[in-house]
Amino acid sequence: MPREVYGSAYAYLPKAEILTFDEIVRVAAAFATLGVTKLRLTGGEPLLRRDLPELVGRLAVLPGIEDLALTTNGAALAAQADALKAAGLTRLTVSCDAIDEAGFRRMNGVDFPLERLLEGLEAAERAGFTPLKINAVVRRGWNDEGLLDLVRFFRARGHVLRFIEYMDVGHTNGWRLTDVVPSAEIVQRLSAAFPLVAVSPRVAGQTSSRYRFADGPGEVGFISSVSEPFCGDCTRARLSADGRVFTCLFATLGHDVKALLRGGATDTGLAQHLAAIWRARDDRYSELRTLATGGASGEGPKVEMSVVGG
Repeated sequence: MPREVYGSAYAYLPKAEILTFDEIVRVAAAFATLGVTKLRLTGGEPLLRRDLPELVGRLAVLPGIEDLALTTNGAALAAQADALKAAGLTRLTVSCDAIDEAGFRRMNGVDFPLERLLEGLEAAERAGFTPLKINAVVRRGWNDEGLLDLVRFFRARGHVLRFIEYMDVGHTNGWRLTDVVPSAEIVQRLSAAFPLVAVSPRVAGQTSSRYRFADGPGEVGFISSVSEPFCGDCTRARLSADGRVFTCLFATLGHDVKALLRGGATDTGLAQHLAAIWRARDDRYSELRTLATGGASGEGPKVEMSVVGG
């Protein structure tokens, strides 16, 4: 969330417009009746939501939900790791785009210190979140010279590092195609120091390609939605804090379910509505992205990453 856009004067959502825990649980339960088995809490930054462990506990016991994960920037993780584990959180993903202080602050843009992230990682390890998944967005000229350092640091700690191509989600991040470091280039760079062997996907629709280290334990992953789009295998829907369902990370429009929730819809009616949204989806943004755009982000009021997460 660029500071020059989301500064102190930015008008955030009034509290009344944000879904309550009861409403979030209702939507999640409806999705579960349709076959969803995995939930992920993301953002924005989910640990800013007051009493989040309460929501985790309520989602963790929903019938049909087998996996409950959370993605965080780690800023508030040290204080909440134990409570999240006790509430039933299954897995934890932490964002870390650089492992040197200057690079880390440059990428987060708000002078968030690396030390606080490391304290959060240690707290998560003590709480039993091992291995952690570590997400690193790679932006050419910003942090791509430190990729080997990231691998060495997290491999030594037994965590799984995933490199994510810099994406044109929304319009506030100033995306340019020339900023993207393709995953194939990263694999080539890493292989010079750590020989890599491709690993078969665990499940259909997996967004990351996985490689194991040939010289010992550990693996690294790559999410390549720019250079190798996977629209045809996508199995993800996203619910925003203001009650809209998005069927694509690059969507221009969300489907309002808050009106249904607050308008007296039954659980059956809610599930039917969600099923109809999913059946009608035709999102193919990444597949349709071409160099004909001049390397610029596609047109239209695309939803921002801070609204729908990764």
